Formats: sequence, structure tokens, C-alpha cells
Amino acid sequence: MADPLLQIRSLTKRFGGVLACDGISLDVPAGELHAIIGPNGAGKSTLIGQLAGEISPDAGRIFFNGRDITRLPTHRRSSLGLARSFQITSLFLDLTVLDNVALAVQAHAGHSFRFWRPARSEAKLRGPGRAALARVGLESRADAVCANLSHGEHRQLEIAMALATAPRLFLLDEPMAGMGADESSRMIALLGKLKREQTILLIEHDMDAVFRLADRITVLVDGRVIASGAPDEIKADAAVRRAYLGSQKANHHG
Repeated sequence: MADPLLQIRSLTKRFGGVLACDGISLDVPAGELHAIIGPNGAGKSTLIGQLAGEISPDAGRIFFNGRDITRLPTHRRSSLGLARSFQITSLFLDLTVLDNVALAVQAHAGHSFRFWRPARSEAKLRGPGRAALARVGLESRADAVCANLSHGEHRQLEIAMALATAPRLFLLDEPMAGMGADESSRMIALLGKLKREQTILLIEHDMDAVFRLADRITVLVDGRVIASGAPDEIKADAAVRRAYLGSQKANHHG
């Protein structure tokens, strides 16, 4: 049996007196959409930050595709095929949609953003850019100026920019934040399509989206994993209902 694409072992992070991640261990096999849920302050953002290389863990290890990446900087993780969306991506609002994706391809190849002008003409940058836009349903907006896109389209573009780097694993941090019902349903449809061809680790507050999309769900509470399993198992888990799903009913903003 092949090793999981992502292996997290006893990951621990403190901020002062707060134990944000308390010995978190989980595996994400290739081809899985794995969702991480939990109330605010559960440690989800701290976990993603450690996986992306923005936060250094106090203890524990992260293995990606069989390699220990615990101490690797963000750009090295990216070059190995670990892509993160939303916190990191910054859109160039005065450029076109396709220019933005071509720049992501160029940056991933190790070129500086300063030399963006060739990105407009180079087929080896624009070809993958157009392909990525097609995957997220934005091909008809390729020549639109980025500033003219809706919030939902900006999110689609950020996903396209990550996909254009051909990642092995995609870290998606609350892709539906700030979306209305129509945009959310479009994003759920997009992620449902992408999960057939992409390994995804998803953090998302929208429980409807999580239970529709996830192959497996891990629940964090107070920095600890309290349950991990298929959506039906998580729904039926008494500890999860007490710690999380129950509190959602009492406080739907939680």
C-alpha cells in the first residue's frame, strides 16, 4: 500500500499559553477531498499555516509525497506540488484574468514578477493559463480586467492560478467565505468537479458544502482531533455532535 500523499504526525504549536495545535496526526491519500472542520479557535488556520510553511511547528513532522517537509520554506513546498489558495494569492486587479494566471505559471517556474511582460505573449505560460481557466469555468473571462470580476469570480481565478502550477495537493482555506447562495452553489459544483482530478485539503465553515463534497472529514476542537472519518460517521459521532454540530445550532455563526 502506497504512503498517503500527506502525512501529519503529532503536529504541535503553542502561541504563548495557548495550545493551538495539540499533537495533530492525520493522513490524506492521493485523490481524496479531505475536509477539516471545527469551531472558531479550533486550530484550523494554524494547521493550514504549518502545512503551507508560513508557521513553524514546535513539535511533530509533516511528510509530503514521502518527503519530510517540516522545515522547508513555502516556495520549496510549492515547487514540490503543494499549492495553497486565498491567504497567499494576491490578484493584480489592473491586469487581465489570463495575465494573472500566466504570472502564477511564471512565478512557479522561478521567474520574478518583475519580468511579467513576456507572460503576455509566451505560449508556454498562456497555454497552461487558458487550460486552468477552462477548468474553473472562466475561459470566457480571459481578457476581462481582473478588477471587473465579481467576488465569486475572484475566488475562481485564485483557484485557477493555483491549478496552473499543476499541484499534487491543493490546500483550500474557506473558499466560500463571503459568498451568497448562488456563488456558493457554483463553487460547490466547481469543487465537486475538481475533486475527481485533484487531491484537496479543505477548510470550510459551510457544513452543507463539507458534507456534500468530502470523502473524509476531520474534526478539530481546542487544537485536537476528536474524530476523523467518512461524512456519515462524523454526522453520527456523539462527541462531534456535542462539541461542534450542536453548538452550530445554538450559534449558527460559530
